Amino acid sequence: MPDIALISYIIVMSITPGPNNLMLATSGVNFGLKRTLPHLVGISLGCAVLCLCITFSLSTIITHISAIRLPLAVFGCLYLLWLSWKIWLSGSPVGREHAAPMTLVGAMLFQWVNPKAWLMLINAAILFTAKEGNIINSTLLLSGSFSIIGFPCVYVWAWMGDRLQQTLRVGWRLRVFNGLMAGSLAITAGWLLLDEWRTFRALV
Repeated sequence: MPDIALISYIIVMSITPGPNNLMLATSGVNFGLKRTLPHLVGISLGCAVLCLCITFSLSTIITHISAIRLPLAVFGCLYLLWLSWKIWLSGSPVGREHAAPMTLVGAMLFQWVNPKAWLMLINAAILFTAKEGNIINSTLLLSGSFSIIGFPCVYVWAWMGDRLQQTLRVGWRLRVFNGLMAGSLAITAGWLLLDEWRTFRALV
């Protein structure tokens, strides 16, 4: 059984605003909860798989983290900026015609370039992996905990977006909402990139 500290950590890190949750809220508004479910499941599975990989290879990752962290963060933040542009376009009639929710596989793969996911999972691997005993059991428990406990936390964001659909049916309201979400995601990307750059400068 996961302990209270781990459960609290997963809930706080999963439910607070971040790239995944901003995109889920936007998808809920634009496509509804049902069409957003693959995106939801993809996030949970993607975090679980990434957690497994990080925990099993923790010693190697810690040794080389300074070399891989900044390139991953740059790529991830550029992808977030591209997503924010797509969200902005989805507020226009032309953009909405070609818009589609993120797929399960796309959401899983996105976790590998999501700076918040890496930070959350590396910290969890360091703090909550058993120092003694069966490392496989400990890793599976940690990964499963993120998938099971994290799912309802991110579900809330998609559900809230879905509930807002009626309110945002008016064209200009939807454009304003998508604009705010696009701006928030772009700001998040910039903040994450700045934070990673400061960390990189401190390490070199």
